[in-house]
Amino acid sequence: MLEQKQSWLQSILVYKDLRMLKILLLGAISGFPWVLIASSLSLWLKEEGLSRSTIGWAGLIFGVYAFNYLWAPLIDRIQIPLITKKLGHRRAWIVLMQVIILISLIFWSFINPSQNLALLISVGLVIAVASATQDITVDALRIEQINENETKVMAAGAAMAVVGWWTGYKLGGVLALFTAEVFENMGIADYWQTTFLVLGVVIILMNIGLMFVYEPVKTDREAKQKITDKTIAKKLGSINFINNFFIYITGTIGGPIISFFKKNGFAIAIGLLSFIFLFKIGEAFLGRMSIVFYKEIGFSKGQIAIYSKGLGWITTIVFTLLGGVMAMRTGTIKTMFFAGGLMALTNLLFAFLAWTGKSELLFAVAVIADDISAAFATVAFVAFISLLVDRTYTATQYALLASLGTAGRTTLASSSGTLVDWLNGDWGTFFILTTIMVIPSLICLWIIRNKINIKIK
Repeated sequence: MLEQKQSWLQSILVYKDLRMLKILLLGAISGFPWVLIASSLSLWLKEEGLSRSTIGWAGLIFGVYAFNYLWAPLIDRIQIPLITKKLGHRRAWIVLMQVIILISLIFWSFINPSQNLALLISVGLVIAVASATQDITVDALRIEQINENETKVMAAGAAMAVVGWWTGYKLGGVLALFTAEVFENMGIADYWQTTFLVLGVVIILMNIGLMFVYEPVKTDREAKQKITDKTIAKKLGSINFINNFFIYITGTIGGPIISFFKKNGFAIAIGLLSFIFLFKIGEAFLGRMSIVFYKEIGFSKGQIAIYSKGLGWITTIVFTLLGGVMAMRTGTIKTMFFAGGLMALTNLLFAFLAWTGKSELLFAVAVIADDISAAFATVAFVAFISLLVDRTYTATQYALLASLGTAGRTTLASSSGTLVDWLNGDWGTFFILTTIMVIPSLICLWIIRNKINIKIK
């Protein structure tokens, strides 16, 4: 039975739900580590005199996000001694990963990039692994805040998760850039290293806020997983150590994959996976090199902070919330078509900026347009894969789908710096190519749009 269509006001009022505030915080916890290993690390390496190619390839550490589904089953089942009983299963894992990130920041504060690049990247990899691991739990905890039958609330929750992610990333970026600039102007030689200590304080504050996000008291997830295990055990017959190990691997890793293909059918499942992999590649190529482009075209750290981070944060929040309303009213699929077309058009603005030269007005317009398209794209994407998951395998299946989307953005986009170098620094042509990259995913979505097995209205 179809739900009665809400008015615009009713859709907006969904955001008043107290759960939205908790999801906002979870999103910020997930987004903040990207400040460390994306914009801050890239600019740090740039100011140390490292090449665009080196900066681009350093982004390979993001590749761990593409594979975190491999250890998602372990995160779902293994309990942290002492901490799990006090904080709950989900929160215990988040706190542990936050502590690892905090310790890594302290290590970074002692490293000179030009002398110990390998060590610096290794610590960055530790941060990426910890961040990717906490994302498994953050996403599961966020989805489990909302009941399965609350389809429209799920879209609102997706919007708040995106707002939270960008809040952690954008405001964290503002703090990082302005702090680094202040320390640089004060004459502190290792101003980036000192900045990372300041950012460590943010990690501590986020963990304090996490204590107010409670886990669902009761869930039948474990019971249903055991049923799957018993079904596999019956097929194997005799029980021994090898069979038990096989049952565990099949039930926790193979189960979510089998469930996904069984629900959608093989052809549609492949179409969905192709779309998820390709959807945001163009945006990722642009995003990976954007801060390098801003620096090369002549903008200061302060200007980048104001336009790309501060102004971008406000724009992202407003249009993510509007994107959530649009997804609630028209469905996630239509919202993704709209966002995909918008992404292609906004990438052209960056090409125009590259061809015309430094212009604060055009820079502001391009950043605002890019943030609007990213807001619509991300909220629709998060809502889409949240609706696709089976609650029996919330953490593992969401991690699998999200990792696939991240794989396209991280592994392929790591060659972005090399592509700019191959083009001899022709930024205009580079941004034209990122525009073309949007098209294949929209073709995949168009082919399967009427056969996807989710509620889209």
